[in-house]
Amino acid sequence: MESNEKLDRIVEARMKLKRRFEDKIANTPSMSDQLAGPNRARGTGPANRHGMPQVPIGQTVTAKWPVLDLGYQPAIPLDKWQLNVDGEVNNPVRLKWDDLMALPQAEDTSDFHCVTTWSRLDVPWVGVRFMDIAALVDPKGSATHIMCYGYDGYSTNVSLEEALKPDVLLVHTADGQPLTKEHGGPLRMITPQLYAWKGSKWIKRIEFLNQNRLGFWEERGYSDTAYPWRNDRYS
Repeated sequence: MESNEKLDRIVEARMKLKRRFEDKIANTPSMSDQLAGPNRARGTGPANRHGMPQVPIGQTVTAKWPVLDLGYQPAIPLDKWQLNVDGEVNNPVRLKWDDLMALPQAEDTSDFHCVTTWSRLDVPWVGVRFMDIAALVDPKGSATHIMCYGYDGYSTNVSLEEALKPDVLLVHTADGQPLTKEHGGPLRMITPQLYAWKGSKWIKRIEFLNQNRLGFWEERGYSDTAYPWRNDRYS
């Protein structure tokens, strides 16, 4: 009974968030850029589900999955893992692994675009939609961005209109297998409509912010917005 009530609350909160951010999401570049004009979506290949060329400008498709990190790959046992979600929210939470797995699980297939010019297409994922994490904690009206933190000391910022898109997931499974440590397991965020550095590996905390704040690579000259179809790599 309690789990059904929690699911009902999440669904209701999810719909409120969709209504609140619907226009902002629709006006983000990866949704609103056209194939002609000054802000045209640039790339090659068939259109993806959002109408963008599947391979953004400057990207090369690879079947491999290169490993990129800060030089440290933390090993976090599932019984020690936890995710804190706090900041500008009404219901901050601390999730353990079983709590995460009790949330609605989403299966999705999307593309992964790295700023270092490679793209891995049609990756099957399983995880929890960020939208449902947000619905669980109920962001305050003042919330505009999130900052994601990894167990390796990494951080990256994402606007809520990007983070609340339905293909932004906290994933624990890729290619039908548990996400490996090298790729950010047991849990990482993916941001298919932004360059992949916006999705923190080994994620341990999500802080809701009332104004934008730069993360690790953003402070070091990477773009704050990271739109692949605009070749938006560096500030």
